[in-house]
Amino acid sequence: CHFHSLMLERKKFGPMGYNMMYPFSAGDLRDSAQVLYNYLEGSSAVKIPWDDLRYIFGEIMYGGHIVDDWDRRMSQKYLLYFMRDELLDEIDMIPYAEGKLSWPSPQPAAHERYLEHIETMPPESPLFFGMHPNAEINFRTAECDKVFELLTMLAGGSGGGDGDDDASMSPMAIAQMTCDEIL
Repeated sequence: CHFHSLMLERKKFGPMGYNMMYPFSAGDLRDSAQVLYNYLEGSSAVKIPWDDLRYIFGEIMYGGHIVDDWDRRMSQKYLLYFMRDELLDEIDMIPYAEGKLSWPSPQPAAHERYLEHIETMPPESPLFFGMHPNAEINFRTAECDKVFELLTMLAGGSGGGDGDDDASMSPMAIAQMTCDEIL
């Protein structure tokens, strides 16, 4: 789940997160969980086959979406970091933050304890993804641009003009005029 969330949340940083946009979804997580369950339940081995699982997730499940070589390397680095025996002990769940941000992996416990552990997660930061803190500036600027573009569109444009053309009319007025023409 943590790998999936890292893969999804990197998208919001645009070109800093990935070189291309990928359609990772909840279906990828669901299918990966099912493959993991089937693989571990069907295996009689005592040792967890990390290499096999990294290949399945990194080259097929998530890697099937990834076409850029640098993005593929990033995904493989995450899998190398998380998919190892130390995950079952205690490792830092925020790789590549160079000690600036830390959150240990949960210890084996009941479901409620895992939920409590998730609540202790530090606030989201570009450090979660191994990026410089300034990566958030670009993300927040792009989000503000989207909000103001939407507000401008909802307000009926730039507000200029003489009021006689459709560009200066509000969206509600345009809808009413279109309905009147049809009826």
